[in-house]
Amino acid sequence: MTGSQPATAPPAKDHGRAGRDLRAAFASAFVLLGAIALSLFFWKTAFMLIVVAAVVVAMWELRKGLLAKGIDLPEQPLMVGGAVMVVVAYFWGAPALSVATAVTALVTMLWLLQRGIDGYVQNVTASVFALVYVPFLGSFVALMLAEGGTSGAGLSDDGVAGIITFILITIASDTGGYVAGVLFGKHPMAPVISPKKSWEGFAGSVVACIAGGIVLVVYLLDGDWWVGVALGVIAVVMATLGDLCESVMKRDLGIKDMSQVIPGHGGLMDRLDSLLATIAPIWLLLHYAVF
Repeated sequence: MTGSQPATAPPAKDHGRAGRDLRAAFASAFVLLGAIALSLFFWKTAFMLIVVAAVVVAMWELRKGLLAKGIDLPEQPLMVGGAVMVVVAYFWGAPALSVATAVTALVTMLWLLQRGIDGYVQNVTASVFALVYVPFLGSFVALMLAEGGTSGAGLSDDGVAGIITFILITIASDTGGYVAGVLFGKHPMAPVISPKKSWEGFAGSVVACIAGGIVLVVYLLDGDWWVGVALGVIAVVMATLGDLCESVMKRDLGIKDMSQVIPGHGGLMDRLDSLLATIAPIWLLLHYAVF
């Protein structure tokens, strides 16, 4: 009787040039966007619960990824502090967000003292980076939602219209780039960092963002067309940079996705990279040029 042969892992599914399970991706996106829409239209404060939950999950993913390099983020102060930052930004604005960020950074530094000297500088540096990257940038969503006044489209307030604009323009960048890249992509933009990102895909993002920006600003926010052009340019540049930066992080950490919490998309951070990069400049533009 011969010995048993070692079991072999099933081959990974080939999703073609799409690079993902489109059915699962669309289903996940539908659920997430549905939850966001319901919260915004029926009780916008509930949307803050979604943002807080996203910050907590993103911090968990980031800690999990950084552990691959021996960097151990202190979850408790970063998660609690990140949640507080989102809440104070929504209710009390940018000055309160600045204070909450500083306090959270200091508390985190003190928290890490209990681990001793070894690795202190590394873990503190990574913790402050994570604090700025996830909850601080994510808190600009709260600042956007807190904007007052009635929007041009007749929505309950500018904040809801601003959030819708922010989400849709970022989706336009991802979708335009994805479609153009799959159909026409031949020239890699950054082959070492992100082999599937092409200049043709970037061109598709530019067209989609500028067109979407003009439509959203003129018809949803009742603003000037040139603001829509500026919105589109900001969105496509920042979303692309955000995506590339997260790709560099994952390659440095030696991981493909931050996690698998979203079927068809990978980790939450794999979807938040563009959103986190675009929200602050979009808030600044809309706050001073439209609202």
